[in-house]
Amino acid sequence: MQELQYLTFQISEELFGLGILYIKEIIEYESVTHVPMMPEYIPGVINLRGNVVPVIDLNMRFYKRKTETNRKTCIIITEIKLENEIVDVGLLVDAVNEVVDIPPESIEEPPSFGSKIRLDFIQGLGKLENKFVIILKVNQILELSELQAIQETSVNVN
Repeated sequence: MQELQYLTFQISEELFGLGILYIKEIIEYESVTHVPMMPEYIPGVINLRGNVVPVIDLNMRFYKRKTETNRKTCIIITEIKLENEIVDVGLLVDAVNEVVDIPPESIEEPPSFGSKIRLDFIQGLGKLENKFVIILKVNQILELSELQAIQETSVNVN
């Protein structure tokens, strides 16, 4: 079954989308606990009801610049499949917009040129009235080795 509903959010003036089936919750930004030796785009972890959840700064991941936090800054809690395990990960975004319906026929292949973002992160470009939504592949945002390093670190934190 193709997904039709996507949560849209802002990262560096661009509109992104993520299938709502991947989203567990959206929380207000709170400070993160810095963990040494993490990649630059992982500012740290948060405690979510007793679970250690790594946070990925999508501005840093995609555009190599840190998110400027303000009252609109949110963390989207999503699930990423790591080998045969499901791991909660927080995505730090500038602002969450809304849930939109994008039918499969309105989603184009990502262009092979002109994008500032690596194409392996992009599922496609959804057409909404007069703008595009960059639809992300949630499982590609982190590389496997990075997720394993985070998990090993979070085990040591507990």
